[in-house]
Amino acid sequence: MVQRIDVTGAEGVRLAAWQFREPVAEAEAEPDPRPGVLLLHGLMGRASHWAGTAQWLAERRRVVALDQRGHGHSDRPPAGADPHTALGREAFVADAEAVVEQLGLAPVTLIGHSMGALTAWQLAARRPDLVAALVICDMRASALGAASQREWEDWFHLWPLPFPSQAAARRWFGEDDPRVERPDPGRGAFFAEVMHEAADGWRPLFSRRQMLKARETWVHDAHWEELAQVRCPTLVVRGLDGELGRAEAQEMVRVLPAGRYAEIPDAGHYLHYDQPAAWRAALEPFLDDIPAPAP
Repeated sequence: MVQRIDVTGAEGVRLAAWQFREPVAEAEAEPDPRPGVLLLHGLMGRASHWAGTAQWLAERRRVVALDQRGHGHSDRPPAGADPHTALGREAFVADAEAVVEQLGLAPVTLIGHSMGALTAWQLAARRPDLVAALVICDMRASALGAASQREWEDWFHLWPLPFPSQAAARRWFGEDDPRVERPDPGRGAFFAEVMHEAADGWRPLFSRRQMLKARETWVHDAHWEELAQVRCPTLVVRGLDGELGRAEAQEMVRVLPAGRYAEIPDAGHYLHYDQPAAWRAALEPFLDDIPAPAP
């Protein structure tokens, strides 16, 4: 069962959090005493992208996935809001902090993909008292720079919106997108899931303009200093064909005081979609080693 829980984030933004659990009668519902896990999707993602991961995590843990601001069913910042405030790093980190505190998840294990991983390690650096462990999935610590931001802006202009169907969106992102070197079913499935049916066809749940603004607030900066401040056990996971290179990933592990490394073959940036069994096999030994919280 997936239960929606509304949470109040930074500046009062309404956030949709989703708890994965077995069905229970309302009269029998009690606080879940199991270790908490918060799943944070990447830029343009949504909480439902974690459904496969959450299913096996929920066998032994209390699992919550968050639609981050501007994504999924969470509110978008108002059109006139200052993007550096409403879509900046402080807001995303404060939102995750609010979810952990309001839902009583601490000491929590944070599992983040791409931008969600950056949010996770920034929260772990800021609030070590809230975080028991951290998983960084295919996110770089180095600055990506202005050229990368221009490439994204040009890419957004290529999207043939609206798509006539969700299947057409899956095919374009998995096969026809000029950025795809060879068919990538995982990528196609990832993007198909963030499309919704509008009056004229299938469009993204998010504002592409806001996604660019959100990315602009972190893409020009390196994040090594914050990474080095993370004290909890941390697993850095990369897909062999992902965006995080092996040398940088291993340097991230070296910088982390308690870092570990995992690599998933035949996987790209969306590795939890590409190779779900290998993803699980990489995470489970790490999660099993996390010390139990003190009573």
